[in-house]
Amino acid sequence: MVSVSMKNVEKSFGENKVLKGVTFETREGEIFGMLGPSGSGKTTIINILTKQFAADSGEYHVAVSSNEIGLMLEHDGLFVQLSAIDNLIVFEEIYGIPHSHTKDVLEKVGLGAASKTKVNDLSKGMRQRLVLARALLHKPKILFLDEPTSALDPVTARGIYQLIRDLREAGSTIFLTTHNMEEATNLCDRVVMLHGGKIIEEGPPKEICDRHDSVKTVPDLESVFVKLTGGGLI
Repeated sequence: MVSVSMKNVEKSFGENKVLKGVTFETREGEIFGMLGPSGSGKTTIINILTKQFAADSGEYHVAVSSNEIGLMLEHDGLFVQLSAIDNLIVFEEIYGIPHSHTKDVLEKVGLGAASKTKVNDLSKGMRQRLVLARALLHKPKILFLDEPTSALDPVTARGIYQLIRDLREAGSTIFLTTHNMEEATNLCDRVVMLHGGKIIEEGPPKEICDRHDSVKTVPDLESVFVKLTGGGLI
């Protein structure tokens, strides 16, 4: 079953055409990755799918209602003077979510011991995990993650990877953006590669690696884009 789809979607901001006929679909219960450099249109696609922007043209569909979607975006929107657990409680109050498993979710993302700590006193990695906890509170069927491990240390990133895998095993569809080829290869079932607002490659990440680099097991993203575009990431 298709969970998320786009067909010939285009989007411009002023004279800057950000998306140019983007077409793809994700399957229920998979980890789907979208790879591309900054400015390639990844975040714009998530914003359109979650109805924060409207596309200029084309069709797009998300197979669940808005209250069955979880979001972890670049701008975390946390209340910095409140504790970790109070941030979650505020979110629950706004969206009418029961408080029954708030502490369990914090434990799941490794923040049980920091539940009473103010957000201002949390590290970057801990804030990332708190945003993920907030996205999980209502047990979403589709989870959108915009570069979820950006700027995190390897140990914290591995913990988030495992949590993402656990969510897939529980039946959620995961849609994530990244600019890290190794992350996509280790985590995703399928990926699309976005360059200049267009999808230029798609498929299982290991197959993409095999097609574009016969020496290294996981080529860096730059080398793949050089082969696909003749010009690298810029």
